[in-house]
Amino acid sequence: MDYVSALVPPVVMAVFFIGLIRVIVKTQGGASKAKEDAAVDAALARAEATKQAD
Repeated sequence: MDYVSALVPPVVMAVFFIGLIRVIVKTQGGASKAKEDAAVDAALARAEATKQAD
């Protein structure tokens, strides 16, 4: 039974890691991509404006 308790944590971590990767891949693109791109563009514009103001 010691081998089962030794294998459970790595297996659980692997399952969660695979799930995280799947969520990241599925959320790339699609309907939310335009909002994310707009948010990044706005942040870059603010940074550029601040840089030019100095």
